[in-house]
Amino acid sequence: MKQIADILPDLVALRRDIHAHPELGFREHRTAARIADELRKIGIKVHEGIGTTGLVGVLKGKRDGDRSVGLRADMDALPIHEATNLPWASKTPGTFHGCGHDGHVAMLLGAARVLAADPDFAGTVNFIFQPAEEGQGGARVMIEEGLFDRFPCDRVYALHNWPGLPAGTISTRPGPIMGAADKFRITLTGKGGHAAIPQDSPDAILAAASLIQQLNTIVARDVPPYAAAVLSVTEIHGGHAHNVIPAEVMVGGTIRTFDPSVQDRIEDRMRAMIKGIEASFEVEGALAYDRYYPATINDPQAATDALEVAATIARAELAPEPAPTSEDFSFMLQQRPGAYIWLGQGTPDHPSPLHNPQYDFNDTVMETGIRLHVALARHWLA
Repeated sequence: MKQIADILPDLVALRRDIHAHPELGFREHRTAARIADELRKIGIKVHEGIGTTGLVGVLKGKRDGDRSVGLRADMDALPIHEATNLPWASKTPGTFHGCGHDGHVAMLLGAARVLAADPDFAGTVNFIFQPAEEGQGGARVMIEEGLFDRFPCDRVYALHNWPGLPAGTISTRPGPIMGAADKFRITLTGKGGHAAIPQDSPDAILAAASLIQQLNTIVARDVPPYAAAVLSVTEIHGGHAHNVIPAEVMVGGTIRTFDPSVQDRIEDRMRAMIKGIEASFEVEGALAYDRYYPATINDPQAATDALEVAATIARAELAPEPAPTSEDFSFMLQQRPGAYIWLGQGTPDHPSPLHNPQYDFNDTVMETGIRLHVALARHWLA
C-alpha cells in the first residue's frame, strides 16, 4: 500500500523515540500521552486513564453497522539494562523495550492512520493501548475498569512480534497458543541450630533438597504424556553461616501449562509432596501459589479467519504448537472471542530473542503488521 509506505518513516521515528524513553508497567505516562496526541491528530476520539495509563481510541466507520472489533497493543518496557548501543537505545538505565512493545504501538498507530483516512467499513474499531503486560496484568485491570462494557468488541485481536519466525511471516493457531503462568514460593521452617549438633535441629536445607528432587518428578510422572507442562525451580534461599542450620528455607519457581485440569493436578501434587516433606523431616511447609496469567486460548473461528486474512497480505502459517511463555491478552480472550497472532521478525540482523539485552524490534516488518491490523478490521466490519 502506497499510503503505508508514505507514513512508515514517521512511524519508525515514533517507534524509536518510544524505545529511547521506555516506561515500566502502569508508569507509561509519556508513552500514553504520545499515543493520545497521535490519535487526536487524525480525528480519533481518545479515552484515557483506563487501567491507570491505558487508553482506547474509537473510530466509527462511514457505513452503518453494529459490529465492533478491538485491536490491542501493549505499551510497557522491561526492567532490563539494554546492551544494543543503538542510536535510539534506552535513555533510562535498567529499563528498555526488550519485548518489542514499542513496535506494537507503532504498528497499531499506523493502522489507525490508514483506517481513519478511509473509514469505509460498517461498525466500530477500538484501538486498545494496554499497560503493564509484563507480569502485572494490565489487561485484567482494564477489563475490571469496564473496558468491554464501555467499548464493546465482538472480536479482539493482538499482534506480537516473534523472533523465532522469518521476518514477515504471520502465524497463529486455534486453541491454546501461549501458556498459563503460575509462580510458587514454598517456605520450609525447622528450628535452627548448631551445624555440629544436627540431631537437635530439623534440617530445612535437607528438606528443601529432597523437595526439589520430588518437584522435578511431577511433570514426568503426574502429568499425562499427551499434555504439555513445564515446572522449573528457579530460587532457593536459606542460611547465612557455615556452622548454623537455618530455621527457614524458601524454594520458588514457575509452572507453565495449557489445560486448567493439568494446572490443578500439578498444584495438588505439590501440596501432597509438601505434606510428605513435613512428616519426613519434621519441618513445617507453607505454599504460596499464584496463578497470575491463564493460558492464552484463541477462539477457533477467529484464529481461522486471521490465518485466511493474513494469507492475502503475507506468508501465513498454522503454528504447530503453543509457546510455553505467557501473555495477559489471555484475560481479554476469556471475555471476548479473538486471536493472538505472531508476526515473524527474525533475520540475520535481528537474531536476538525476546527479553534479551541485545534485542531490538525489526522495523522492516512494520508494514506487514499495519496491513494485518487493517485487514482484520476491514474483514470483520465488511
